[in-house]
Amino acid sequence: MDVLTAVIQFGTLALILALLYRPLGEYMARIFTSRKDLKIERGFYRLIGVDSSTEQSWQSYLRGVLWFSGVGLIFVYLLQRLQTVLPYSLGLPAVPEGLSFNTAASFVGNTNWQSYSPELTMGYTVQIAGLAVQNFVSAAVGIAVAIALVRGIARSRSGTIGNFWVDLTRGTLRLLLPISALGAIILMAGGVIQNFNGFTEISTLSGGTQNLPGGPVASQEAIKNLGTNGGGFFNANAAHPFENPTAWTSLFQNVLMLMIPFALPRTFGRMVGDKRQGYAILAVMATFYVASLVILSSLERAGRGTAPELAGAALEGKEQRFGIFGSTLFGSTSTLTSTGAVNSMHDSYTALGGMMPMLNMMLGEVAPGGVGSGLYGLLILAIIAVFVAGLLVGRTPEYLGKKIGPTQIKLASLYILVMPTLVLVGTALSFAIPGIRDDVTSTSIWNPGNHGLSEVLYAFTSAANNNGSAFAGLTANTPWLNTTLGLAILLGRFIPIVFVLALAGSLAAQDKVPATAGTMPTHRPLFVGLLIGVTLIVTALTFFPVLTLGPLAEGLL
Repeated sequence: MDVLTAVIQFGTLALILALLYRPLGEYMARIFTSRKDLKIERGFYRLIGVDSSTEQSWQSYLRGVLWFSGVGLIFVYLLQRLQTVLPYSLGLPAVPEGLSFNTAASFVGNTNWQSYSPELTMGYTVQIAGLAVQNFVSAAVGIAVAIALVRGIARSRSGTIGNFWVDLTRGTLRLLLPISALGAIILMAGGVIQNFNGFTEISTLSGGTQNLPGGPVASQEAIKNLGTNGGGFFNANAAHPFENPTAWTSLFQNVLMLMIPFALPRTFGRMVGDKRQGYAILAVMATFYVASLVILSSLERAGRGTAPELAGAALEGKEQRFGIFGSTLFGSTSTLTSTGAVNSMHDSYTALGGMMPMLNMMLGEVAPGGVGSGLYGLLILAIIAVFVAGLLVGRTPEYLGKKIGPTQIKLASLYILVMPTLVLVGTALSFAIPGIRDDVTSTSIWNPGNHGLSEVLYAFTSAANNNGSAFAGLTANTPWLNTTLGLAILLGRFIPIVFVLALAGSLAAQDKVPATAGTMPTHRPLFVGLLIGVTLIVTALTFFPVLTLGPLAEGLL
């Protein structure tokens, strides 16, 4: 029965995504190639003083990304600090300075790492005007950057890669808002709450009282998943029955997380004029996704250990309404995208099972990755793959008619190096500095030893990859972790974007070269296999030494 249930759930998810791939991908291509503005868009452009017909160089595009995100960072920080004077604050105090910085960085960076219990920390105004707004616009920024890179690949002898303000506006108004509205209605029909009731005191069966929180949950739940954000309205995130009441709402949330990232390869294929290229990228994403899901489900189903073996599987930290596969499906989806939402506690997974969500993020979240970030991350790896192929046959590498020279490889290499540097340096400093180490081991880590290392490693991996999920046994609301994880989020988000946009500009300036007999086709299984191999070697193997000290050591003992 468990196997049959798993097959039905995965088959349903795969069928829905397959049906959405073409229409959603084509729709996104039309959004970002159309020359017509909607009336509401024209009004917004006049308000901010933008000429939508004018395109930008990659430097101007980057300035727009950084300026917009910087203003958002300050705004979300101030909202939290001024919470006591805001309406619908629910009597909650102002959020402390360090936690306000961490949370602002997290939501602006599309990470949604939460070092706090949301229902006990954030009033409705901060949740709606601050966090929910960033759920939309931070996702739109990621999509815009991906589209800019695609334009760079598709164009010839161009000094521009689009207009950031136009891409941001269209991504928000034409894509994220309408789908989120529909998604919120479906979630409300499934039992997700949507109200402004505050706390309601109820009498329990034992004769005591309990305060149940309310809130506009369904509206935030839809965009948290669609935008691959992940921040929960409640501390238990999607394990909370008010956020995720049933097995089918959990499956629907998987659809929301995956629909845009898996459809973007179609958008890519349409914009570069070769749909086969989109299928190749999709094949790589799907291969990693299925492999990760099968391995994680098998490890949790096997459940090594006395208690799991007696229970028949590793059930600790998992909701019975979802079961093993419903939990591993959600966990694989959220960590292979940049969502970070959870319907089970990854810290309670088996040692080797808990390593899989960590590995999913260490891949760079490219299977299929976050909205936008997954596509541009995999395209960076594709450029490295054709460079490797060119070295093997002694030819100048080319990708879709663009020569991959020293400039492009330097930019791609710097992009690849950012994330592991942040993860490994952040983890190392947490244990290398005596005063910091004492605080981390005595305050933050509840499970000492190999698992404690895994908790800290997971935290920095999640932050630097803009994911937001956590091993729940780690107390991260400390001055050190609030600061370092916040910095890891910002650097892990925006430094790679600098290299992506610089690469887009360098490719757009080139003329296209015709394919020859020596050009490696990048739409065939050979290239798909090469790209899979490069992704594994360049990303996952970087972390093998530290994994042997944490989850591997714990799981093999």
